[in-house]
Amino acid sequence: MMSEELRLRIISALVLAAVVLSVTYFGGIWFQILAALIGLLIFYEWSTIIGSVANDRAGAMSAWSGMAVTAAATVFSSLETAIALLAAFFVVLSGRSLLRKTSFWLPGGVLYAGLSMVSLAALRGSDKTGFVAVLFLFAVVWGTDILAYFVGRAIGGPKLAPRISPGKTWSGAVGGTVSGAVAGLLLLHFTGQAVGLWVIVAAVLLSVASQIGDLFESFIKRRFGVKDSSRLIPGHGGVMDRVDGLVFACFAAFLTCSAAMYALDGTLGQFSHSLLGLN
Repeated sequence: MMSEELRLRIISALVLAAVVLSVTYFGGIWFQILAALIGLLIFYEWSTIIGSVANDRAGAMSAWSGMAVTAAATVFSSLETAIALLAAFFVVLSGRSLLRKTSFWLPGGVLYAGLSMVSLAALRGSDKTGFVAVLFLFAVVWGTDILAYFVGRAIGGPKLAPRISPGKTWSGAVGGTVSGAVAGLLLLHFTGQAVGLWVIVAAVLLSVASQIGDLFESFIKRRFGVKDSSRLIPGHGGVMDRVDGLVFACFAAFLTCSAAMYALDGTLGQFSHSLLGLN
């Protein structure tokens, strides 16, 4: 018989998936708001985990101001403006930490959460290709996460990072990478997109990045002695617990494609086209 906890997890997952996929489909300002909200919730959980509000109230207020301004730029202004504001606040907060000899966890949280919202919004863009690109990312990350768990449990073997996440194995990591890449490529095939060499490489890189993101969040929680990032999502813990792999995959896609696009024509437009190898 299904336990109450499992039932709650399933219902929460279905509701979240329905909301996220619907907003992703409509795109535009609705997805930009979703990306900004995810970034703000991530920073809330990050600051709660590290205790920044209690230990450095002035610094926390400055960080929240930076996050609010970056979120507003993500929704209402251009991608370049949001990136510039995020970079400025990160530099200022880092300088403050250096001068006051305080922890760099606070500016690190601004960078992590700010990049989460900016990279998600950039990937979706405003056209159909952006919708497919986000679905591609979801397929890679979810395929990686699900199959890594089952392959690791079935095969076992050497641990991937025993000091950070004792349950993860190399067999699960490899199985997750293969299955995540296959899931992403199948998604593109069924949506009528061409699958070239760059897309195959991108799928593998995004899968690896998502697993690094998972390990990074495990490291943060172990470092500060917490089990879940929060209890915002019934049966699932916090937002960081659910999007750790997704945001790192977004970081990888955003930084790689943005660097390539800027080197080619000096702009950051058509980000999703670059990810999928389109002109």
